[in-house]
Amino acid sequence: MTCAELVELVTDYLDGGLAPELAERFEEHLVICDGCSTHIEQMEETIRVTGSLCEDDLDPEVADRLLAAFRGWNQAGAQ
Repeated sequence: MTCAELVELVTDYLDGGLAPELAERFEEHLVICDGCSTHIEQMEETIRVTGSLCEDDLDPEVADRLLAAFRGWNQAGAQ
């Protein structure tokens, strides 16, 4: 498995949605690739932290800036 393939499958992997054979290839790649291992660790930490946030914890101005940044990133990715 390549790093690009792994990145495409990250969400499915973290959700437990990969077929067993594909999950095994995914995990084998993590053993040999420090960059992808770090990426997965960062994704897991992000999920953990954001899962503990309450909507009321976020300042409305910060929420607006985050949404604007995400929309800009999302539009750039669609091109």
